[in-house]
Amino acid sequence: MACWLVKSEPGAWSWEDHVKKGVQGWEGVRNFQAANNMKAMKKGDRAFFYHSGEERRILGIVEVVKEYHADPTDESGRFGMVDFKAGQAFKTPVTLADIKADKRLQHLALLRQSRLSVQPVDDAAWKIICGMGGLKG
Repeated sequence: MACWLVKSEPGAWSWEDHVKKGVQGWEGVRNFQAANNMKAMKKGDRAFFYHSGEERRILGIVEVVKEYHADPTDESGRFGMVDFKAGQAFKTPVTLADIKADKRLQHLALLRQSRLSVQPVDDAAWKIICGMGGLKG
């Protein structure tokens, strides 16, 4: 299984919104690199749920429950989405500052491509970040 990070502005769709809803399509992505990352996602893959904007922190984990399919909000028909189920919340949110401070995480797309809304996370980084958040990876 692969690991990912997905970003959302908390005012548009928050971790709390996702937990209340349970399962939600990750709609509205209009960047080809992010869309290609979603196309690579498989059922059972997990992703960190990251609040962008002023919060800049990972709050929990979501799981892919439906692979890439049409995004009904895209009138052009070029972009799709995956559906995520809310999973575990972090005991302690992991901030962008926490990630920047850890030399083992300097390679992450989160630090190199800060605007990319869907990005891969390698297994080692996944375990480190889960530990920082108080969960087993």
